[in-house]
Amino acid sequence: MAVSKLLSLTLFITFLCAVNNGRVEATHEIYPQFQSLSAVSVHQLHRTAFHFQPPKNWINDPNAPMYYNGIYHFFYQYNPKGAVWGNIVWAHSVSKDMINWKALEPAIYPSHRFDRKGAWSGSATILPGNKPVILYTGVDPNDRQVQNSAVPANLSDPYLRKWIKPAGLNPVVDPEAGVNASAFRDPTTAWWLSGHWRMVVGSKRNHRGMAYLYRSRDFIHWIKAKHPLHSAPRTGMWECPDFYPILLSGKQGLDTSVLGKQVKHILKVSLDVTRYDYYTVGTYLTDEDRYVPDNTSIDGWAGLRYDYGNFYASKTFFDPAKKRRILWGWVNESDTTSEDVRKGWAGIQAIPRIVWLDPNQRQLMQWPIQELETLRGTNVKMNHQMLKTGDHIEVKGISAAQADVDVTFYIPSLDKVEAFNLGWSLTDAQLLCAKKGSKVQGGIGPFGLLALASENLEEYTPVFFRIFKSSQKHIVLLCSDARSSSLKDGLYKPSFAGFVDVDLTDKKLSLRSLIDHSVVESFGAGGKTCITSRVYPTLAVLENAHLYAFNNGTETIIVENLNAWSMKKPLRMN
Repeated sequence: MAVSKLLSLTLFITFLCAVNNGRVEATHEIYPQFQSLSAVSVHQLHRTAFHFQPPKNWINDPNAPMYYNGIYHFFYQYNPKGAVWGNIVWAHSVSKDMINWKALEPAIYPSHRFDRKGAWSGSATILPGNKPVILYTGVDPNDRQVQNSAVPANLSDPYLRKWIKPAGLNPVVDPEAGVNASAFRDPTTAWWLSGHWRMVVGSKRNHRGMAYLYRSRDFIHWIKAKHPLHSAPRTGMWECPDFYPILLSGKQGLDTSVLGKQVKHILKVSLDVTRYDYYTVGTYLTDEDRYVPDNTSIDGWAGLRYDYGNFYASKTFFDPAKKRRILWGWVNESDTTSEDVRKGWAGIQAIPRIVWLDPNQRQLMQWPIQELETLRGTNVKMNHQMLKTGDHIEVKGISAAQADVDVTFYIPSLDKVEAFNLGWSLTDAQLLCAKKGSKVQGGIGPFGLLALASENLEEYTPVFFRIFKSSQKHIVLLCSDARSSSLKDGLYKPSFAGFVDVDLTDKKLSLRSLIDHSVVESFGAGGKTCITSRVYPTLAVLENAHLYAFNNGTETIIVENLNAWSMKKPLRMN
């Protein structure tokens, strides 16, 4: 309860700062004394092995991921001079598989009046003739956020190393009267409809989140539409909007311009107030150029999230090579700024995920890209293992600090399921997880995995299910609780959680967790609910990390099958 109250207070204070300050820098805390403090040495203890992160320094938003002529391009906000936010440029890496990466020189950096004080997030669009264009936010000398374009200097360069800002064209979008120029950023990938390109820029009007719509015939001259694509009251600034089509059935992804009867649309926004990503499933009314969420989707803080943990500023792109939509997301640190400076780095990217529409058409499903499996090494299995009350059985034979674990639990009986208290909220899973935790005995659950655990369980990160019963249905809660993850003080250790919309007819629940030294990235029920936690164990590190399957509920749970792999490091050329 105390953790949740502290989080709520923090968010409220952040909201007041955003509203009252109105400065361009509102989304990141500023530490001038640290921005250009170079890392003398880089501490490796909690660095990830198979998640994307550069050798040192600060990273944040994923920018303009794209597939071009057989190569995946990934750009990201990066401070080349230090381990806190500042001096931001667009770092650039390329890959054949989104697992093994080669780092290139920065693609975009402040160099003109229209981006002198910042080259911030944006997106890529592939124009006819196979010509990529980047739209990004620049900050001018008057602290006005404007939208700019950049194009490859040499299309014959397979790596597109150098990008130029066409002379005399930028900014391509200026905030006009009535638009909040200090909250106007992060243009989306554009789509083509009825002779015009369209794209969205995130903003706010007072406390109302705005997705401003712009149109262009030539991708140079943009006109603001009379009304936004969508907006919602009391949600604050909409950062990093993303708008894309998705098929009603199947996992195949779609190019951003595809329309049709078998297509829904997704609008995702990153709420600056809460620092989480929210999305709705809805209908794009092309005749009106408006997006309308379905009645099963809620705008704002109580809405659906890609990830119920540490995951923000996400961006998707269509991969034409494998006909899939790929999601990238930034995973920030949960330690202190001074600790980031000490260790010489901050921030990672979540494993790229494919996204598709759940057959129930109410939410998205997510799963790590298949290429990740090329890093799997030593494999151990567990089958038909009974977990009685209080059991925690070790999964031995793998590197538990660097692992991929996929498990299916079978629940023999649902008879003793705990009643869902009418005083609890179905919109605040995190509060319920904090109240119950992994130790409080329930009827069915908590059961799951103890990741990054020390031998005697002084430290562990539990990822687990609890099952409740309302008058109408079973309610499944998935938690990733960092409160016991480290003996170190001064860390943010939240009890992240989300409800799982799943039918328990077969009495089975699956869980996949990617464990990588300081991150536990989990996918519940085949990707219905995802939670990413940053943790910094002091005892459960390297070869001293352990992995357990556990059950603290009164009902016996059976590990029907468990597959766990040690994960190898990908090739990184920097």
